Amino acid sequence: MKHHALAIGLRRALACAALFPASAAWSQTTMPDGSTQAQAKQLDTLVVQGEIAYRNRTDDIEPVLSYDLEYFQRFEPNTVGDMVKRLPSAVFISDIMEYDGVRMRGLDPGYTQVLINGKKVPGAGDDRSFWVDRIPAEMVDHIEILRSNSANRSGDAVAGAINIVLRDAYLFEGSYVRLGANRYYDDEVNPTFGAVTSGQALGGRILAGVNVQDRYNAKIKRSDRFNDPSMEERVSWEDQTEVKDGRDYSGNISYTADVGQTGRVNINGFYVKTDRDVTEVSHEVEYDDQDVIESDVPGLNPINQKNWGIGAGYKFDMSGGTTEFDLDHARFEDDSSVTEEKHEYVNGQWDASEAEAQSVDARDTETSLKVAHRRAIGAATELELGVDYRTKERDIAYTNYAWEAEEEGDSVVYELDGRLASVIEEDRLDPYIMFSGRGQRFSWEAGVRYETTQSDITYSEDGEAQGAASKDYNELLPSLHLKWDLTDTDRVSLSLARSVKRPNFNELIPALLDGEYGDNDYLGNPLLEPETAVGIDLGFEHRLGKHGVIGINFFYRDVKDLIELVNTGEPSEDALDGYADDIEDYVEENGVSEEDAIAANPFDPESWVFTSANVGDGKVYGVEFDLSTPLTALGLPNTGVFLNYSYLDSKVDDFLGERRFNNQAKSVYNIGFIHDLPDLAASFGVTYRKQGDAYSRILAEEVTTSYGEDLELFAEKRFGDSFSIRLSAANLLDASKDEFIHKFDNQADQQERDYDEYELETEEAGPRYQVVMRWAF
Repeated sequence: MKHHALAIGLRRALACAALFPASAAWSQTTMPDGSTQAQAKQLDTLVVQGEIAYRNRTDDIEPVLSYDLEYFQRFEPNTVGDMVKRLPSAVFISDIMEYDGVRMRGLDPGYTQVLINGKKVPGAGDDRSFWVDRIPAEMVDHIEILRSNSANRSGDAVAGAINIVLRDAYLFEGSYVRLGANRYYDDEVNPTFGAVTSGQALGGRILAGVNVQDRYNAKIKRSDRFNDPSMEERVSWEDQTEVKDGRDYSGNISYTADVGQTGRVNINGFYVKTDRDVTEVSHEVEYDDQDVIESDVPGLNPINQKNWGIGAGYKFDMSGGTTEFDLDHARFEDDSSVTEEKHEYVNGQWDASEAEAQSVDARDTETSLKVAHRRAIGAATELELGVDYRTKERDIAYTNYAWEAEEEGDSVVYELDGRLASVIEEDRLDPYIMFSGRGQRFSWEAGVRYETTQSDITYSEDGEAQGAASKDYNELLPSLHLKWDLTDTDRVSLSLARSVKRPNFNELIPALLDGEYGDNDYLGNPLLEPETAVGIDLGFEHRLGKHGVIGINFFYRDVKDLIELVNTGEPSEDALDGYADDIEDYVEENGVSEEDAIAANPFDPESWVFTSANVGDGKVYGVEFDLSTPLTALGLPNTGVFLNYSYLDSKVDDFLGERRFNNQAKSVYNIGFIHDLPDLAASFGVTYRKQGDAYSRILAEEVTTSYGEDLELFAEKRFGDSFSIRLSAANLLDASKDEFIHKFDNQADQQERDYDEYELETEEAGPRYQVVMRWAF
């Protein structure tokens, strides 16, 4: 498959723009020093937006980029993932038209901390990541990129943090309804609905929102497999269609009330439920000498996942300062399964049918309590000290089933084929202290956080306990942030901070996984130390007029105790079984004893048991540029342009030598514009996104991933002060994801480039169109 030409996408975009020429809201007040301050927002500004919204220039001492919902909303993002993909250094290695595990600065999702309302939440990933496509965009007030750590926040954010701030009852007034529909390239049409209301209630203020949206993504995949990269001999090929069809239900609530003269209590909660069926149908053809082996491979993956959380906070004046208590509880649940059948025909005649199935039962729960006190210690200096307590339990079980037919047409009847379960418990107690000072031009923040972790791991196979392990570790995480306003428009910032990345859950479980990497097995290591990193961020920002801002940031991370695959030196199950078969054959063929056969054929395994270990250091570095401004200087005050570009690089040593961090894209950029037509009460805009190639090398497999260009458009028409209709279109260039996969049987073959297979895989999905009506009342 190949990309459509850029002209095709632009023609589609212009055709859409002609239908509905939009606008956006400005919800910040610009202060005399050029900073911005949030004001209470009328919810109807999200329906009829008055001005183009730009990236906020915050007054935070630490380096923070802030983007209101209005910055994204004209393009009608469905999820937080749709929003985050437009931000600097945000990379995804997901299926086309999907944005789940965000990779800030191109690093694995486990290096990025995802917060909701500033709080950690459990997620689906074994690497401790949270999938941002689970949160609908309609729940969000604004999104912050926190480029560096501060002492009053959990330090597990080597690549940085993304803070998803949900709508708060204290900041909103009014009600609105959102109703729309999505139309896909295969003529599937799905509805979307949302409603939000906020006002006085129960002695305070309350906000409630609900959102129901059908999620659909149909893709076409093609794989061609060869003996080696010369592609002189094709050994097999596969055509596949994949359809993800489901519905997400979500809701959030926020309550705020003043208590006494200085106190304020707030309660907030969110709930997201994902029901989705992933259907795959593949047709495979393999060439084996003179035989043609064809296989029909249907697969089904029902997904049933829930994310929810509830929190309460109380803030009040005490002892000359302000004291705050925060209690939070969050939970992730996964009750999903996957089945795959394979019906094989040799030269047109049935040969075999088999099937595999796996069910997942996972619960990840976190409860936290934070106590903090802030007070002034001088005219311009503030002290903050506090302690975070957090307890986490991750309970997950995989149950496997198998079936094999005796005759063609036999019904599929699964039999139990093993069950692996594990429980990981972590308790943390993290005290911190932080000082900050603000001057007329120069501000600073310095602090230190001491994170203590106690972990216990147990696992079982087929209901029988197999082992347990405990591991404790402590990390001292200092941080320093400097902000210098050179002029009213120019600002320099410098941040130094130490951060931590805890091991992935699947790396900790000491269970043997047969054939996890080609013919090689894998054994988890519960004694892994966390990775740590010392980071530097150096940035410059310049204010352009009243709303515009241009910035550049240089970052560097020196990562210690990097976790990588290493060979234990123990032979794999495949090697042991193969050697036993060889000895048995030698005895039968030569009529000798087993001892003589072993003497004549010494054991020389080609595959091994690998594990994870702390092996050394890595370095990550790059440059981030962003621009957000109206073109007032060019006489176009009703036109806004948006641009960000990130150059990303790294170095790490693995079992084969030096490479980049796995799946780190070389670059990513977004560019777009919005044009407002005040006389027509309408506006329109276009964005274009391109992500550089990413390379990954693990044991027995190397993959280069390339993505096509993403072109999107919106057009909006407003009617009065309370009604608007918006049309948006995504993937107008029919972008594809292309993977170039080098496969080997073992490490020796990988070093010698002795290929098991070389595969080219492409997946493609067509455009998606969305029309949305918003009505405020």
